[in-house]
Amino acid sequence: MDESILMNSTILDGDESTNNTNINEIDGLNTFLLVIKTSIMVSIILAAIFGNLLVIISVVRVRKLRIITNYFVVSLALADIAVALLAMSFNFSVQITGRWLLNSFMCDVWNSLDVYFSTASILHLCCISVDRYYAIVKPLKYPINMTKRVVAVMILLSWLFPALLSFVPIFGGWYTTEENRENLRLHPDTCVFIVNKLYAIISSSISFWIPCTIMVFTYFQIFREANRQEKQMANRQGTAMLMHRNSSCTTNDEIQSSSNQFTDIDIDAHTPCKDKHLKMRREHKAARTLGIIMGAFIFCWLPFFLWYLITSLCGSELCPTPDVVIAILFWIGYFNSTLNPVIYAYFNRDFREAFKNTLLCIFCSCRDDRMSFEMSGRSRHNQLETQFRNRKPSHPHKFPS
Repeated sequence: MDESILMNSTILDGDESTNNTNINEIDGLNTFLLVIKTSIMVSIILAAIFGNLLVIISVVRVRKLRIITNYFVVSLALADIAVALLAMSFNFSVQITGRWLLNSFMCDVWNSLDVYFSTASILHLCCISVDRYYAIVKPLKYPINMTKRVVAVMILLSWLFPALLSFVPIFGGWYTTEENRENLRLHPDTCVFIVNKLYAIISSSISFWIPCTIMVFTYFQIFREANRQEKQMANRQGTAMLMHRNSSCTTNDEIQSSSNQFTDIDIDAHTPCKDKHLKMRREHKAARTLGIIMGAFIFCWLPFFLWYLITSLCGSELCPTPDVVIAILFWIGYFNSTLNPVIYAYFNRDFREAFKNTLLCIFCSCRDDRMSFEMSGRSRHNQLETQFRNRKPSHPHKFPS
């Protein structure tokens, strides 16, 4: 009898020890996953804040970047910083703690800010695509249609219009179902953004589907026009490097007056036709960069809005989604606010140089960096001009008669 009791006691102790080991392993795994999740989310938040601040500072510091398109870019960077500070940060606290730490009023504030700044960011991308459309496809109408006043109005609407989609319906209680409203009252430690079918259709259309359609159309037209212009430039480059007297780009008088000072290389480098080609190439590079931004935008937000619309129309009971999938969809969308500055730095040389200059100014010294960056192109031109002026040409006149 004593041996049986001793054996049972040993078995129970063994089971308890095994259970404790399993619990410790699960706790260790959960801690590891929590550390990984925290690191990823904090990295996204900090990168979004730092990268977009770098965009704003660079445009403010560098005169070369103060063009109309970059007005939209700076405003977009402000929206992305707000997404990081006022949308990601609240979501981060929920993901880490597993519960809503504030009251129901702040839940409405967070949901409103999330919808507001995310929509503002998307509308800014749409405005940028329209700006590039006029610059590339309709260049003659660009100075007329895209004035500073028009750009200011577009930016203002990009900030005001999302308020009608976020604060008004959310604080008015029109956005959700009666069941979810009652559930939020009974469980103040939860903050779930469940919407009714009408709001899902309207909000997703304004926040994503309509801007996305406009962006796809404008960039399709931009790339088609860019390819057409590149073919024209390739055909022109096959002709002689020297300009003829009857050229539509340079008159005989201009050539004659310039021939006493510059060689044929200078004339080719500084004719209006050449400047037009260089401007077109810069526009095309900018269009490609913004096209990549659009692709990143679709990649980041399309999965979220597909899930958002489908689950809102069919209901969470018929279309259940695991919490981890919902969190991933949200943070992939948030990640778009981090990607934009990275795309600028990698694909746009002007922004890349401005970022380097700004970082050197922050971490080293910026007494002469700003002037040297803005004057680098002009200094290069002056050096070449001086070199050719001081060099006596071997032939008094190099132009074809």
